Amino acid sequence: MAATLRIQSDWSRALSRDEGEAWLSCRSPGKATLYGSVTRRGLSSDGVPDIVASEGFLVGEVTKKSILISCPHENVSTKFLAPYTSFGRIHQKSITCLDISSGGGLGVSTSTDGTMKIWQAANGEIRRLLEGHVYDVNCCRFFPSGLVVLSGGMDAQLKIWSAEDASCVVTFKGHKGGILDTAIVDRGRNVLSCSRDGTARLWDCGQSSCLGTIADCGSPVNGIAVGTADSSLNLGSPENPPSEREVGTEGKILLLAREDKKLQGVGLQSRQPVFLFIGSDAFNCCTFLSSTYILAGTQDGNIYQLDVRNTNAPIQVIHRSGAPVLSLLPYRDGFIASQGN
Repeated sequence: MAATLRIQSDWSRALSRDEGEAWLSCRSPGKATLYGSVTRRGLSSDGVPDIVASEGFLVGEVTKKSILISCPHENVSTKFLAPYTSFGRIHQKSITCLDISSGGGLGVSTSTDGTMKIWQAANGEIRRLLEGHVYDVNCCRFFPSGLVVLSGGMDAQLKIWSAEDASCVVTFKGHKGGILDTAIVDRGRNVLSCSRDGTARLWDCGQSSCLGTIADCGSPVNGIAVGTADSSLNLGSPENPPSEREVGTEGKILLLAREDKKLQGVGLQSRQPVFLFIGSDAFNCCTFLSSTYILAGTQDGNIYQLDVRNTNAPIQVIHRSGAPVLSLLPYRDGFIASQGN
C-alpha cells in the first residue's frame, strides 16, 4: 500500500494569516507515522502565500488555492486544494447526505440536526425546508429534472418533494425498517430504495405503488446503485412478465452494499442474482465507473474495484486509512471518496 500524506482539514483557514500553522502527517503501512507542520511566513509580491514546511517535508508549488507538499522519505506527494467556497449556515450539525441538481443551480442536504433543506448552490441561500419525515432523514437526491427531490428516512418512508414549493407529492410505504439509500431509474418514472429491513424495492412514482422486492438479503442494505450492464453479462430472466409500469429496468444491474460484508449484483428486471462478492467488513456504499467496472467501500476503510464480469478477485483494493468509506462518486477518469475521518 502507498504512503498517505495528510493535512488538517481546515488548513486554508489556518494559513490565511501570517504565522498561521497547519499540521501534517505521512503514514506508510507498517511504519511509524511521520508528523510535521506547514507555516505561513507572509505573502509574496503577487499575493501568493509564502509557505514553509518542517523537517521531513517539502513545499512545492503554492497558489492562492492549492499547496503541493511532498515527503521525500516516503517518496509521496499530494496537492491540497482549498475550498472554492464554504457554506457554514445551512445546517447546525453534521451533513449526512447531499446532492446537486443536474443544472447545478440547487443543492439539497440532510443533517443530524434533523432538517432537510434546498439551497442555492451559488451562495448557500436557503430556499426551502422539507418537513414531513418522522425521525432522521438518511438520504436525498434530485431527479434528473432538477425540480423534484427523493428522500428516505428512519421512519421507513420514501418521499418525493417539489423543489419549487416544498410540498410532498408522494409518500411510499412498505419497508419495515429505516431507508438507507435510494436510486433513480432513467428519467425517474421508477425509483429504488434499500433499507435496514434487508430489502431493496422498486417503486412506481405515477401510481405511488411498490412494483416488487428486487432482493431480500436478510441483512441491512446500506447502499445501492443502478447501472447499465455490460452486454456480455447474463442478467437472468424474470420468473413472471414484468409490469407495464416498469420503465427502463431492462438491461440494468442493481448493486447492493450489504451490512453482512457482501456486495451483491442483481438483475433489475429479472430479480435474479448476478454475483456475490465477500469483502473485509460491512459494505457502506457502491457505484459504477462504467458498464463493467464498479467500486464499493467498507466500514474498515477498503475501496474495492471489481469487474462485474468476473468478481472472483478484485482488480485492486485501495486502503488509505482504517476510517469507514462513506460515499463514492465517479469523477473524470477516477473517483472521489469520503471517509469518516
